Amino acid sequence: MELTDVMRTTFACRDFTDDDVSDALLYEIFDTARFAPSGGNRQGNHAIIVRDQAMKELLGEASRPAGKLYTAQNKAGESPWNSIIPTTVTPEVEAATEVPKHLTEPAKNAPVVLVFAVDLRVVASTDKELERVGVISGGSIFPFVWNTLLAARDKGLGGTITTLAVAQESKLQAALGLPDYMAVAAIVPLGKPKKQLSKLRRRSVEDIVKMERFDGAPFKG
Repeated sequence: MELTDVMRTTFACRDFTDDDVSDALLYEIFDTARFAPSGGNRQGNHAIIVRDQAMKELLGEASRPAGKLYTAQNKAGESPWNSIIPTTVTPEVEAATEVPKHLTEPAKNAPVVLVFAVDLRVVASTDKELERVGVISGGSIFPFVWNTLLAARDKGLGGTITTLAVAQESKLQAALGLPDYMAVAAIVPLGKPKKQLSKLRRRSVEDIVKMERFDGAPFKG
C-alpha cells in the first residue's frame, strides 16, 4: 500500500476473523516498526507476543476495573480518566457499572495480543518535575507502537491501542515477567479485521493547527 493510504486507513480494529497471524508475518511487521524514533535513540521499547489463551484472558480482564470508571464517566458525560477535571461519579456508581464487552473482549478473541513496554531507566522524562501528569515518556514508546500498527495495516491486519489494563500494571508485570522499571504502555489485540474501514472521521487541519499561538488563526495552507 501507499504510505498515505496506510496512514489514512489505520483504524481502531476490535473485531477479528479466525485467520492466524504467523510468526513470519509478525517478524516482518516488527522488522519495519523497529525503526521508530525514541528519546536519545536509546531504544527502550520492548514488545511481548501473547498467544496463550489464558494470558489473553488475563489481559482482557485486567481492563475491567478501569473500564468501570471509564464507562461510568462516559455515561455521566465526562471525559474518562482525564487528569484535569475531577469526576462526579461516586464509588458506588462506579462499582455497580457494567463494563461493555468491547473493552474486555478484543484481547481475549484476537489471534495474537502484543504487549508494549518501555524501559524507564533509559527514558528522559523531562516533564517529571512538572505539576501535571507526565506525557514525555510516551515519546519513547508510542512511535514504536504506532509503527507496528501501520506496518500491520500494510499487511492487511488491524488492531487498536488499549490502555485500561495498564491501571493494573503490577499485575501485568508479575504475569508477564516484567521488572518494575519496565512500564507497560499498551495492550494491542491484533488480527485480520472482519471489516476494514476506509474512511475515518477526524478533526480538520484548521481545527487542530493554529498559527503562532494556541489562540492564533487556523492554519489554512
